[in-house]
Amino acid sequence: MSGKMKFATDMEKSVLVSNFEKRGWSQVSADEDWNFYWTNVNTTRNIFSLDNGYRLSDDQIINHFPNHYELTRKDLMVKNIKRFRKDLEKEGHPLGEKDEHGRHVHLDHIPTTYLLPADYNLFVEEFRKNPSSTWIMKPCGKARGIGIFLINKLSQIKKWSRDSRTNSFAPPSSRDSYVISRYIDNPLLIGGKKFDLRMYVLVTSYRPLKCYTYRLGFCRFCTVKYTQSTSELDNMFVHLTNVSIQKHGDEYNSIHGGKWTIKNLRFYLEGTRGKQVTDRLFDEINWLNVMSLKSVSGLMANDRHCFEIYGYDIIIDDKLKPWLIEVNASPSLSSTTVNDRIMKYNLINDTLNIVAPNGEVPDVRWNKIPPKDAYGEFDLLYDEELAQQNEFYGGSGHAGGGDRDRSRSLMASMGAGHRAGMRDHSRNRGPATWK
Repeated sequence: MSGKMKFATDMEKSVLVSNFEKRGWSQVSADEDWNFYWTNVNTTRNIFSLDNGYRLSDDQIINHFPNHYELTRKDLMVKNIKRFRKDLEKEGHPLGEKDEHGRHVHLDHIPTTYLLPADYNLFVEEFRKNPSSTWIMKPCGKARGIGIFLINKLSQIKKWSRDSRTNSFAPPSSRDSYVISRYIDNPLLIGGKKFDLRMYVLVTSYRPLKCYTYRLGFCRFCTVKYTQSTSELDNMFVHLTNVSIQKHGDEYNSIHGGKWTIKNLRFYLEGTRGKQVTDRLFDEINWLNVMSLKSVSGLMANDRHCFEIYGYDIIIDDKLKPWLIEVNASPSLSSTTVNDRIMKYNLINDTLNIVAPNGEVPDVRWNKIPPKDAYGEFDLLYDEELAQQNEFYGGSGHAGGGDRDRSRSLMASMGAGHRAGMRDHSRNRGPATWK
């Protein structure tokens, strides 16, 4: 690989452009010959459209997979995870195991969810089992908290239906579809306030699956103390952690932006709950992140020109159980604070070091094995190809034979007993070999 890299982007974010320019890359328009294109999802859709007929060459890479929406649309994410669990159950696979209550033992990481209006009758049946429960409705095709509301009565669903200009539950367009999920009404609180985690996962290949997790994610806090009171169901400053919503609150702090680093969260949990419990929590988070990717790996168009940074939104309940809420295809690169800008600059820098080593013109035929010193704050979360190489494992069961690394060959037999051996690599860097 040689020559000067040419980049195009339709997202003029400073954390992007400054990273490109510091590498000496030159900017060109999308209509010119480019090597690296950081694009929004709509442009990606046009590039890979059959009607377009655009063909990428070996020296071009782009920051989205063609059908990333299989994971990042709220309805499709739930549909694919449910299908994944059902397939494993049919196969008699250990991961498909259920407990006596019919809940998945190893893959119970999304709240009970239905698609409206398609699953309305199923939802009603479930709601009537526990009529005092609270549910959260989200439009499938929107982000940043737009269109989200909470309900605790069936009459509210009917009102929503009327307000949506439909008197019956006729099949709508995908834009009109909603997901309705059982609300996590017992979130872990810090300072009495609800928060969620924004974590970044980089995928460079789906078949074989290869992904990295970023250490420098953050927590997003609500500005108003949490309450289960039904009188506050409409108060989004209590229930929704989206910065785009919270920044309009009277209690919003523009200095820290209502954010806490995941590193600080770990310190807090280790001090209040203990290190072993905290380690187990983050191992569970890594587990659910990988399982979500596995659920769509067979569906994704594994184009070798593509990589993707996903923004994972996770809520921890008061029993320290993590719940996957949604996955974002274009996590915000806007900065609300100085620390936010530094973190996102470093995120892009470390991403480029992995997907475009040495900043050189890419060759998509390379083996996608970056040098370890290129990882920055990324940790290798799962490498399917590496996990399948039996010669990789030493007699001690340590990955790579190193004493500091533990084997994470969870997906070889994918049995329950292997999960106890998970480790979160932000505590101990090493090759991840879940199998």
